[in-house]
Amino acid sequence: MNVLLFGATGMVGDSVLHECLADPCVTGVLAVVRSPLAVTHPKLRARHRTDFFSYADMAIDFATIDACFFCLGVSAVGMSEADYYRQTFDLTLAAARALAAAKPGAIFCYVSGEGTDNSERGRSMWARVKGKAENALLALPLNAYMFRPGYIQARSGSRSKTRVYRVFYAIMGPLFPVLRRLAPRHVTTSENLGRAMIAVAAAGYSKRVLENPDINAMASR
Repeated sequence: MNVLLFGATGMVGDSVLHECLADPCVTGVLAVVRSPLAVTHPKLRARHRTDFFSYADMAIDFATIDACFFCLGVSAVGMSEADYYRQTFDLTLAAARALAAAKPGAIFCYVSGEGTDNSERGRSMWARVKGKAENALLALPLNAYMFRPGYIQARSGSRSKTRVYRVFYAIMGPLFPVLRRLAPRHVTTSENLGRAMIAVAAAGYSKRVLENPDINAMASR
């Protein structure tokens, strides 16, 4: 399986990348990144770019892809709805539409979030925008799957680039064993998320939207 990965330098994408490189099911990874990767591997190719809204120059690359793991995301904290929409909806759909044009029917695994509102009418801005993105992805000629993790425990040594998340994880990280015991339906790990995405891309899943229990179940297969 040839994988296209977005967000490989982020907390979630870093773990997804490591799981891809370790899994024999994945034969190659093309990581689209803004900054250099800290890892090298025979299966890994990096494509550095600054424009994440147009991919005309990557059509040939996209045509070779079996599955895209889209792990790019920004925090809505302090952002206007217009800015968050551009960085969440527009940016995601730019990549998905380019893949759909180059390789119709390819797998597209999108990291969304627990509480996403695909009615697009809720009070939470981030949830509405994520919901709109999910709906648009599911309407494309792709085999799209939405992953809605709740609390994600990061891989050891991995950390978020977003300051508010770093503070959050510094506080919550030590409590993960307790959270996992008390609220297992609402927690997962970044490694589990990567394993689940690979499993879904390889074998499919009965639902197009995967919540935490689905993610953890697929990760253990």
